[in-house]
Amino acid sequence: MITQALQVEPFDLVVFGGTGDLSYRKLYPALFRRQHEGQLSPGTRVIAVSRQRMSRQEFAVAVGDALKRFDPARASNPDALASFVDLLDYVIVDAGGDLGWADLKANLGDDPARVRAFYLATSPDLFGKIADRLSAHQLITSATRVIVEKPIGKDGASAAEINDALGAVFGENQIFRIDHYLGKETVQNLMALRFANALFEPLWNSGHIDHIQITVSESIGVESRAGYYDKSGALRDMVQNHLLQLLCLVAMEPPASLTADAVRDEKRKVLQSLLKIDASNASERTVRGQYRAGAAFGEAVRGYAEEVGDSESVTETFVALKLEIENWRWAGVPFYLRTGKRLPERISEIVVTFRKAPHALFAADAGRVHQTKLVIRLQPDEGIKLWLMIKEPGPGGFRLQHVSLDMSFSKAFGGHAPEAYERLLMDVIRGNATLFMRRDEVEAAWAFIDPIRQAWSDSKEPPRPYVAGSWGPSAAIALIERDGRTWVEDGEWA
Repeated sequence: MITQALQVEPFDLVVFGGTGDLSYRKLYPALFRRQHEGQLSPGTRVIAVSRQRMSRQEFAVAVGDALKRFDPARASNPDALASFVDLLDYVIVDAGGDLGWADLKANLGDDPARVRAFYLATSPDLFGKIADRLSAHQLITSATRVIVEKPIGKDGASAAEINDALGAVFGENQIFRIDHYLGKETVQNLMALRFANALFEPLWNSGHIDHIQITVSESIGVESRAGYYDKSGALRDMVQNHLLQLLCLVAMEPPASLTADAVRDEKRKVLQSLLKIDASNASERTVRGQYRAGAAFGEAVRGYAEEVGDSESVTETFVALKLEIENWRWAGVPFYLRTGKRLPERISEIVVTFRKAPHALFAADAGRVHQTKLVIRLQPDEGIKLWLMIKEPGPGGFRLQHVSLDMSFSKAFGGHAPEAYERLLMDVIRGNATLFMRRDEVEAAWAFIDPIRQAWSDSKEPPRPYVAGSWGPSAAIALIERDGRTWVEDGEWA
């Protein structure tokens, strides 16, 4: 059973980009579910801000339509829907100009103790402009937070500019750089798994672990994000934030406490300990690919170049990396990361493969002895499996079987596990920054990623092609198999 969530104090959440896809698809459904669970106190307000000419009533209808699309079961309850709509307001504001700021100020009032969170669901080039105007119109109080979506820049220099612009107006403790992957229940359970169980932490090192794989695969193509994605690519869109953050949680040292800064200190150390990848070793440690026309779920799909309308595009839709962490705990343990679009399945998982048993005790006819694997599935079917060797039941002979001890979140706890944005939004209101990136984390991540991008650019080699619906370029298979290992596919979960 999932524990009943505690109510948070009444607050104002102001969503810049309030009529955008992210708001309708993720933010409003997340808040709707939190209110449905009784976590939002009476008096809470959700204020959408946009340049779009729209009345409050028209906005409420648009939100209701979005909730019926993205959370139809709850939205079918007219009372629940009406109760949430009562929280909504709408203010026409030009985020990059002067229109509407006085109206927003009048709407918010002047209670300095009331939590006021500004969610910047806009393009990053507006972050600094919005921050400046919030300051100029005296909308920032000691209880104000600002939430910014990825990407935080397109490289280290642009990230520093954004951080400087935000830091000129807000204290670091007021800035919440959101990565929705860190709000997933299974991701948070990494810390519980490691630090609340005496079983794993003594084995969590190079003496017992052979290698670790992190896979975040998507079956879809770029769809409506073609304009953004073609300027970004998989390395910046997925590796720089999602995959490196998962790596940090897997590899970090035990923090002194679970306070935000203690956890983020240890994550930063992981990023700073990564073996540098640049022009000298990028060809051996990285693979980038771009999908071509193929089949997905039995249907023919176009290649990436056709989808974005640019036959010369060299944007990567697939990345595989072999990383090493140069510290005492992880020396010699490779971390294999991969992510891509138009892969066979939508999967996010971490696979920790332990070293082989030191002595082949069993006879050859007992069967193959597989390495112990801990599989942490983030999506879909969130859960944890520990793959072990046991004796096959029955008289006569001795046969080994590879079986799993498994814990499915849905089976173990039942009910609705809060989705990532639900948890993260409530953490912002509480002022808990543990699951958000600190400035030095962002900069350390870019310091690792930028040399890879530069090496790819200098090499002039285009991304390796792979057929849509496959697991990426053959070079990605070679990346791990030349080390005598192989990518773990879905059979280790089923």
